[in-house]
Amino acid sequence: MKPTAEMPNKDVNRAIVLRPLSATEADARDPEARLLEAVGLAQALGLDVAYADAAPLRQISPRTYFGSGRVERLKDQSEELGAGVVVIDAPLSPVQQRNLEQDTQAKVMDRTGLILEIFGVRAHTKEGRLQVELARQAYERSRLVRTWTHLERQRGGLGKTGGPGETQIELDRRQIADRIVRLKRDLEDVRRTRSMQRRARARAGLPAVVLVGYTNAGKSTLFNRLTQAGVLAKDMPFATLDPTARLVKLPSGRSTIVSDTVGFISDLPHELVEAFRATLEAVTEADLLLHVRDIAHDDSEAQRADVMAVLSRLSSDANKKVPPVLEVWNKVDLLDAATREARIRRAQALEEGALAPVAISAVTGEGMDGLLAAIDRAAFSATRIVTLTLAPGDGKTRARIAAAGRILEETHDEQGATTLRAELLIEDAARFAPYEPLPEEPRQAAE
Repeated sequence: MKPTAEMPNKDVNRAIVLRPLSATEADARDPEARLLEAVGLAQALGLDVAYADAAPLRQISPRTYFGSGRVERLKDQSEELGAGVVVIDAPLSPVQQRNLEQDTQAKVMDRTGLILEIFGVRAHTKEGRLQVELARQAYERSRLVRTWTHLERQRGGLGKTGGPGETQIELDRRQIADRIVRLKRDLEDVRRTRSMQRRARARAGLPAVVLVGYTNAGKSTLFNRLTQAGVLAKDMPFATLDPTARLVKLPSGRSTIVSDTVGFISDLPHELVEAFRATLEAVTEADLLLHVRDIAHDDSEAQRADVMAVLSRLSSDANKKVPPVLEVWNKVDLLDAATREARIRRAQALEEGALAPVAISAVTGEGMDGLLAAIDRAAFSATRIVTLTLAPGDGKTRARIAAAGRILEETHDEQGATTLRAELLIEDAARFAPYEPLPEEPRQAAE
């Protein structure tokens, strides 16, 4: 891209990153780590970060987010550095974004917009692209006031109230609404297909183990170490967007399905959580979650809290409990000997049966034997809640189910058929899988 008349002599690939810093947030997170994260996000999009800073914020201006002094300084820095992009690591309203662009004469991106752009670059499968597009459309729908101003400027004037501007924004809103409906319909087919795949695995008695973690914690590197799958594993945020699943043989000789998922991040945009439900559903349906943590990161504890908050949100939305979590303390190879020993002792002190934290290095392979043994124990001691339908009068099967696990709920229809919600061990759930109702078949794709 070349600089426009509005951004003379500015490089649209050169950026300033500003991280607003409130007093309350300073107590909760390491400001330096959060700023470095914002810089990493900008660099992941291919931007050359010319300047980055944390900006103390007493109160938010409805017009420009920051006060006039900070905005004026931002304009001067943009001109001096030739930076055509300003990244604000916070959510901006459409009005704030538009006014900042006018005042700084630079393209302004907020945290949500930046992450959406990264997701757009990283998505490679049809499913991933559908989900990114759904998130982008939801984001754009909330910013039509900005789009309207841009369109009117192209036409050479704002027009009169109720004139072409109003007509254009209504047209844009309808077009976006139509796209969202189509995307949700296509993604519902993806969800049904995944449901059928999970049912087939359940019938085979294969526990579902899903890797979760903060972005850049090393999930994909660990996935490759476990499965030799060759999944893209780079030192950058959101290197993996498209879900990948592989069969892994465990020390006992039994097997499990291990899946990699998109990385989490603090303040994960609502649009992304909603759009990526087809992918993130694997998290709430898992028998065991491997929470991969970058234990060498200065902000590791805050990152852990962010991940657990997202897990709680997903499970609450799905009306389910968070699956059992096994913490994997990754990147111990980056610690000095004394710190590493202290972290390993701490993991051992936190032991709670099969779910003791495991310290590893996915790069060197240190601790992998212990991790595989822990997965073996935890995955097959986990329980699964299933819904089973029994024919009228089939008391024998009901008794077998009650003996194998715990019946949580029981209903009967007018024909006398019985529907049970039961909690069973993985292997027992597989035995009774033939009694699970079949999911609805996905629609045939339109030509």
